[in-house]
Amino acid sequence: MAPTTRLIKKYPNRRLYDTQTSAYITLADIKQLVLDGESFQVQDAKTQENLTRSILLQIILDEEAGGAPLFSEQMLAQMIRFYGHAMQGMMGAYLEKTLQTFIEVQNRMQAQSRNLYEGQGVPSAELWTQFMQGQAPMMQSMMSNYLEQSKNLFFQMQDQMQQQARSMFSSFPGAFPMGQESSSSQGWPDAEKRPHKPTGKNES
Repeated sequence: MAPTTRLIKKYPNRRLYDTQTSAYITLADIKQLVLDGESFQVQDAKTQENLTRSILLQIILDEEAGGAPLFSEQMLAQMIRFYGHAMQGMMGAYLEKTLQTFIEVQNRMQAQSRNLYEGQGVPSAELWTQFMQGQAPMMQSMMSNYLEQSKNLFFQMQDQMQQQARSMFSSFPGAFPMGQESSSSQGWPDAEKRPHKPTGKNES
């Protein structure tokens, strides 16, 4: 833990103690720390176990139970199917990178909007809301194109992995029987099979 990281202790009675303010706090207070960009760590007061992830998951659960959930049932089910899957690590890294890219785009657009309307006396929060309402269709189109490109790159990578696997194991008799695909092409969860690529020809 870095020296500047704020330490929150969780006691057996489930109470959370902020060592910086010397006061007990709630999950709502920790959520505010996240929104403020504060660096913190939640530790078990007795064992010093890092409980930060479990606390963050509790906050997400509370938010998802509210009126404006971020994840649909379908998305949650798809995420669950990746646990224990061979591509679990890759999926986690992909989601994290995609979210980081979205945040970078959002921050850049916010900076541009501030420069555009600088000196007009409009509160920044109100300005950002107005700007994003006008730019929402463009943002949706841009993110759709980004995700489509990411999907195509991912499929290309999978094809390369399959070709490398075939080349590596081609010397082993019966490694890839006729009509049977390699394990890399069968690596998708059952409910998330790779979509069929149209050939441009009429299929009967």
